[in-house]
Amino acid sequence: MTDRVLAIDGGNSKTAVLLVDADGKVLAQVRGPGAPPQTVGMQRGLDVFEALAREAAAQAGLSPDEPIAAHTAAFLAGADLPREEEDLTRAITERNWSTTTFVGNDTFALLRAGTTSGVGVAVVCGAGINAVGVAHDGRTHRFPALGAISGDWGGGGQLGNDALWHAVRAEDGRGQPTELLGALLEHYGETSIFSVVEKIHFEEIALDPHALCPLVFDVAARGDAVALAQIDRLVEEIVLLSTVSLRKLDLMDEPVDVVLGGGVLTNTGEVVVGPVREKVLAAAPLAQVRVVDVPPVVGAALAGLDFIGASPGAELRLRSAYDDHLPAAALDVAASG
Repeated sequence: MTDRVLAIDGGNSKTAVLLVDADGKVLAQVRGPGAPPQTVGMQRGLDVFEALAREAAAQAGLSPDEPIAAHTAAFLAGADLPREEEDLTRAITERNWSTTTFVGNDTFALLRAGTTSGVGVAVVCGAGINAVGVAHDGRTHRFPALGAISGDWGGGGQLGNDALWHAVRAEDGRGQPTELLGALLEHYGETSIFSVVEKIHFEEIALDPHALCPLVFDVAARGDAVALAQIDRLVEEIVLLSTVSLRKLDLMDEPVDVVLGGGVLTNTGEVVVGPVREKVLAAAPLAQVRVVDVPPVVGAALAGLDFIGASPGAELRLRSAYDDHLPAAALDVAASG
């Protein structure tokens, strides 16, 4: 069987699947809904992954009775603890998509997508927030990322929920005046934020904090102090995640990559990334702070190619399918292969 890698980036809001050969050629790529097994249930989550994997195999022209790949590299939201990774590895192995299987947290795919070696720190800020780090000697650092119970703060959901909190308190007098109140009233088509809260309480309308997140940035752009304070706090949290990880891995004085990804970071330009870069560099002057420029599923595929021992040229070929502007280090490594 020709060596192939089945790469899965299973996020909260979407699932991306790539099937690549050992030379880094993309054989198939499909997308589907988010289906974190810890959220939707193991059976349902894996059924979604299986449907996408089979769709990729069909797209690549494989027969239904043929193994999809030599190796599956699945990087999944919700795979936050070793026990969860072990359970998911066992469950995916039983699906017989490939001979070998690796399951890790999806933030590791972001790190590999943004680096040529997988060494450095990655911070994802999308629906939630998380960070991981890998040292030159293979040591890793990560956070439990289980929400408030593990000390987390940040992400689009957090910003959206906090926007509603501030709007309620602005209306009833407990909080500062803020343009978030008017923005949320317009969003919901209501004249009172209490009406919004009442309808959410009785499940007459849905609370979708991720839909409220962009309002925070819109209002902050108009100079609103409350919205600006939310963004400032998010910046500080991302800087904390980055610098704590660097410090734990003894990378503060190393020329190392700090990779930023997730919708909140990739869709807001320099509003968050600029201050984060400035503060991280103040603490770790040799760090290279960059926003990832290829989808995290490419990082999953690259990790899979690393596992099967593909040549460095395979990385260049795969990256070139997504982005013509590679870091110089990537070009140098690929050329050497």
